[in-house]
This record gives sequence, structure tokens and C-alpha cells, in this order.
Amino acid sequence: MRYLAIVSAIWAFSFGLIGNTLNGIDPFFIATARLAIASLLFLPFLRFSAMPSGCHLKLIACGGLQFGLMSVCYLKAFQYIPSHLVALFSILTPVYVILVHELRERRFNPRLLYPPLLSVLGAAIINGQASPAGSIWRGFLLMQIAGLFFAIGQVGYRGWKRRHPETKDHQVFALLLIGGFLVAAPASGFFSDWSAVRLESQQLAVLVYLGSIASGLGFFLWNKGAALTHPSTLAVFNNAVVPLAMAASLFVFGEVADLSAAALGRLLLGAACIGGAILFAEKMQFKN
Repeated sequence: MRYLAIVSAIWAFSFGLIGNTLNGIDPFFIATARLAIASLLFLPFLRFSAMPSGCHLKLIACGGLQFGLMSVCYLKAFQYIPSHLVALFSILTPVYVILVHELRERRFNPRLLYPPLLSVLGAAIINGQASPAGSIWRGFLLMQIAGLFFAIGQVGYRGWKRRHPETKDHQVFALLLIGGFLVAAPASGFFSDWSAVRLESQQLAVLVYLGSIASGLGFFLWNKGAALTHPSTLAVFNNAVVPLAMAASLFVFGEVADLSAAALGRLLLGAACIGGAILFAEKMQFKN
């Protein structure tokens, strides 16, 4: 669980950095650059000899879904909605995690949904005044697609790692990141105008940070934690970043001027619900 908590703290500032510092830069370029940097970071650790035969393409496909398609949809959403709404609209991802896990196991235990739904409630409370309208619905839809792909990928990797515990995460993780890059790069090739991309020094520094820390280290620790965690706890942690990210976007990056007691109260109450959901998930004893 500690890996998921560490990544939640790292990712909290990613929303604000992308929505403010990288605002206006092509999202497909950002996705491709982030995944390229992350892939290069883990490439020296890649060990084909440590993998069971026939797993290479499966891991590449898993990364293509979890990191490639997710990143493309997630970053595209910033063109329609501010970063605090990007964080808010990710609240259904825990439900997707449970549904994907139960579908893979060919069963359904409705009690597994209780902690994720409590975390969804908490995330909704945080910005209960948000009223999707117009282009905001496009951002909402993109975030649901991103959440579904992220859920499929992390549940898929969790299942693979539990079947192959002898393989170390760092020995195979480059394949997942390469899979993500192989999805993002063609999207950027078709839709990006690379000649129009101009990065200032601050933007370049943020992009390197996002690629190496948020994407590289963050994705690695997240999947490592996913393999060690009960699916209900994993689902809930997909919303643990919401109060942190919204707090960073609203109060650190100053996306809105409303720092009222009511806004702070919603944030604290929503965070309490998500924290309670994490404890609830940890106490529940289900068979994996």
C-alpha cells in the first residue's frame, strides 16, 4: 500500500503542472515525450532472460492500454477542462478497476464495490458544485475512457505478476512503457504539428520531470504496488490522488479564487471519505 500512497503524492502535482505550465502544448506530443523519457529510464534494466516465454507481447499490449491509450485520452482532456476537473472526472476509475478484476475472474462480488463507491462519493463531494456543460462533457468522456484503459492495464499487470512472482518488476517494466510509447507515437505522428512545438526552458524541465518521475518512477511504483495489494484497496487508491490533486490545482496553482471555508470543508470531507474507503478496503477480507 505504501507504493500507491507515494505515487498518489507524486501525481498530485502532475495535474496542475500539465494544466498550467504545459497549457497550449499538443497533448499527443506530451504523451509521446513522457513515455519516451520513461522508456529510456527503464531500458537498462530490461532482462528478456528473466521473462517466461510468450510474455513479451502481452506486456507490451498491457502497457499500450494502461500507459499509451490512457495518456492520450487523459492529456487530450486538458484541452477541454481545467486540471482540477481532470482530477475530479477520474473518480469512476475505482469502479472500473473492480469491474475489470471481477470480469477477469469470471465472478462478481458486489461488496467489492463498497469501498470504491465510498471513494467516488468523497471525490464528488470535493467539487460538488461542478456542473458539466458544453465542452466539459468531452473532457468527462475522455477521462472515462482514460480511466477504463488505466484500470484494464493495472489489473492485467497485477494478474500477470501474481502468476510470475519470480520475475522482478524492474526487469520487465520497460516493455510496458515501450508499449505505451508505441501507441502514443503514431497518434502524435498523425495529429501533432511538431514544427509548431516550442518549449521554453521551464516547460522542458517540467516535461523531463513528468517523463522521469511522474511517468517513469510513478508508473513503476504504481504497478508494483498493484501486484501486492488487494483489488479493492487498489481500486480505492485510484481516487486517493483526487483530493491531493484538486488541492494542488486549486490552492497551489490558483485555478480558482474561491478559498472559502465551504470549499475547504468540501475538500476535507471528501478526503475523509476517501481515507475511510482505504481503511474499509484494507479491513475487508476477500479471496483474490
